[in-house]
Amino acid sequence: MTSPNSETLAAITARSLTLTLGNGEAAVEILRGIDLAVPLGQTLALLGPSGSGKSSLMAVLSGLERASGGTLDVAGENFAALDEDALAAARRGRIGIVLQAFHLLPTMTALENVMTPLELAGVTDARPRAEAELIAVGLGHRLHHYPTQLSGGEQQRVAIARALAGRPALVFADEPTGNLDAATGAAIIDLLFARRAEAGATLVIITHDAGLAAKCERVVTLADGRIASDTAA
Repeated sequence: MTSPNSETLAAITARSLTLTLGNGEAAVEILRGIDLAVPLGQTLALLGPSGSGKSSLMAVLSGLERASGGTLDVAGENFAALDEDALAAARRGRIGIVLQAFHLLPTMTALENVMTPLELAGVTDARPRAEAELIAVGLGHRLHHYPTQLSGGEQQRVAIARALAGRPALVFADEPTGNLDAATGAAIIDLLFARRAEAGATLVIITHDAGLAAKCERVVTLADGRIASDTAA
């Protein structure tokens, strides 16, 4: 749980955060006043069933979606005041994202998938850093393989390497085991937590799986776009 002074050391501070999609009679309230402070280095699960708002909250907290209202400070940047281009720039170097569907570029090798975002961010040692990260996730022998030549678990390892290679302070993982079998998923979660710990990053996992959520230090449960509970796991 957060302490009274935790916001001074927060990776995320959100107050009265809202998200509304559509206009007029077609408007739908997705997030309905979220107050959340996440200390640096914490592992946090956003738990809830489909439609609870957890993935929408991740999209807003990670800068993939602009909030409709409220205030939001992420990794020292006022996300609420930024337009889409500025949000994209603010994410770079601050935030890593691991998604359920991997989202690897099919025409690039594992090494290129990890290296290219680093090059776009102006990292001068992109290749050795990407190689080191892939070796760290157990794919040193698969550097030059394309996504179609990799298993689902291997593709997710590439996605984890890509998310962490930029050395972000904050990592989001949205249903990271959703496309994997149980044994592979368990191995991927162990790897994600281990790599996160080595990097000292804050980790936010979005999941409907209470067992996975319990691996985090803190569980925030969402229901109907609101925080229903906030407890230490």
